[in-house]
Amino acid sequence: MRYALIGDIHANLPALKAVLADVATLGATPLHLGDLVGYAPWPNEVVALVAESRIAGVSGNYDSTVATRYKHCGCKYEDPHQEALSHLSFAWTLEHTTEETKRFLGALPFRLDIKPLGSHVSGPKLILVHGTPLNNLTYWTEDRSDDFCLKMAGEAGATAGDVIAFGHTHLPWHRVVDGVHFVNAGSVGRPKDGDWRSCYALLAMDGVDVSLEFRRVKYDVNEAMRGIRASTLPHEFADYLQSGGRTTATPV
Repeated sequence: MRYALIGDIHANLPALKAVLADVATLGATPLHLGDLVGYAPWPNEVVALVAESRIAGVSGNYDSTVATRYKHCGCKYEDPHQEALSHLSFAWTLEHTTEETKRFLGALPFRLDIKPLGSHVSGPKLILVHGTPLNNLTYWTEDRSDDFCLKMAGEAGATAGDVIAFGHTHLPWHRVVDGVHFVNAGSVGRPKDGDWRSCYALLAMDGVDVSLEFRRVKYDVNEAMRGIRASTLPHEFADYLQSGGRTTATPV
């Protein structure tokens, strides 16, 4: 089975459409890793497309905090200025998401387990979470130790041959520890690694081998930037998309 792991879309409809078009050419099953909303002006449209496309997935911190009208998104901030912008984004998203969208976000599960070979036989599991198997606020970065990864595997009940997929940091990476695969799929709608293109992970599991490819997809980032600037969201979010989370990169 082949799966397209798409995460951290963050209301970027042009990016999501481009990624789903790429996934369709590969014949893979898309699965989402949460954070469907926030930072861009299409939260309702992104949720509607995910629902219409019947893409299964899990709740991100942004999804659950919007659904429950929490006091903030539970995000990590690079500096006080980014924190202030994040609060503006959260308030905007709360105001502009419909009740139908909030209900959809609130119904997303914290975790989703998939058995690629079928639930009637033993075999590897694909475990989807947003942050970690314990919560959606901890940032599981690539510099975490092998011991930390194994602790998370233990919490998830993962064993050799299983895959734990997650997002939250917007930075893609893959590591194998004691036969367990740990995959951060990166971000479709708000990359932070200096590459403005959407990122997702193409995962293949046949019961014996696991293969993984990070795919970068060009999308109409200028359309996304225009949408942000036409809204009352902070215009800096448009510049953030253009730079891939940095300040010097330029789309090509």
